[in-house]
Amino acid sequence: MEAKLVLEDGTIFVGKSFGATDKTGGEIVFNTSMTGYQEILTDASYKGEIVTMTYPLIGNYGINEDDIESFQPHVNGFIVKEFCAQPSNWRSLNKLDDYLKENNIVGISDIDTRALTKKLRIHGTMRGIITTDQASEDELIAKAKAAPGLSGRDLVSEVTTQESYELIGDGYRVVLMDFGAKKNIVRSLSEVGCEVIVVPADTSAKKILNFNPDGVMLSNGPGDPQDVPYAVETVKELLDEKPIFGICLGHQILGIALGADTYKLKFGHRGANHPVQDLKTEKVYITPQNHGFAIKEESLDLEKAEVTHKNLNDGTIEGIRHRSLPAFSVQYHPEASPGPQDSKYLFDEFIDLMAKEEECKAIS
Repeated sequence: MEAKLVLEDGTIFVGKSFGATDKTGGEIVFNTSMTGYQEILTDASYKGEIVTMTYPLIGNYGINEDDIESFQPHVNGFIVKEFCAQPSNWRSLNKLDDYLKENNIVGISDIDTRALTKKLRIHGTMRGIITTDQASEDELIAKAKAAPGLSGRDLVSEVTTQESYELIGDGYRVVLMDFGAKKNIVRSLSEVGCEVIVVPADTSAKKILNFNPDGVMLSNGPGDPQDVPYAVETVKELLDEKPIFGICLGHQILGIALGADTYKLKFGHRGANHPVQDLKTEKVYITPQNHGFAIKEESLDLEKAEVTHKNLNDGTIEGIRHRSLPAFSVQYHPEASPGPQDSKYLFDEFIDLMAKEEECKAIS
């Protein structure tokens, strides 16, 4: 069946429909990863977005049970050059096409994803639609312009857990504020022995402290960090109370809680090979990223916080640390293991912060 991808600037790509035969709208973004499409589909940070895969062949290893990052797929739509109808992999339990149909995700294939990506890099991300409607071009372009953007709505509330739950461990107790947390964050905390209590995004500081945690993790999540002021206020209240580690959206929320401002990137960082430098050690890490917003460096109070990591592609802030309180964050995903283990040291640093806090309490 013929499908069309229509951008708000009037550009129309004609391709083939796969996945659910429906229509969808959202912000069109691109991801440069060669593998990991299943993790991308199920990453809650993509809520509200239609994802373009720049790697030309997608679906060749099918769908398995191990690489799911959330309770369901969250992308608004999926764009590929070519999808593989017959996957071949020992872990494969399902085909990409069937998986998208089962989860009502609209896809389009057989379009020039290179041309689309170049357009988004030059002009920035755009709103758009994927549709099989045979409406006029003017009608389709009007629908693309009316598609929802990322700012001005609380997407976190649509992906966070509705109830608190606990994963038993014999180490430090960590409360994970779920803004759309990837399962790998929970796994990474569990791997270092932590007891993890996952709570909804709107959980108050008082309720979090009632769990008597040793530390607080701020997860990744979708949308504009300015649209979750309740989370920012909670983090402000927790800063003087417990060690804090933020990832991705959690990094941006910590930045705002420290008085900084955020802004929307032209086309965002989405992929598995973004070079980031640790400014203290000068070591460069190859990182996975998925975000469309960043901390505005000139707005950060450098007497209160320091920049710890920088993106070597565009110089944006990739990490911050409070100068006197046990709180730090990174913009990228250390739990996603592109290195594969080179960024695990950040979880060790979090453990060290909690250990130091425990020592201070014992002395006092």
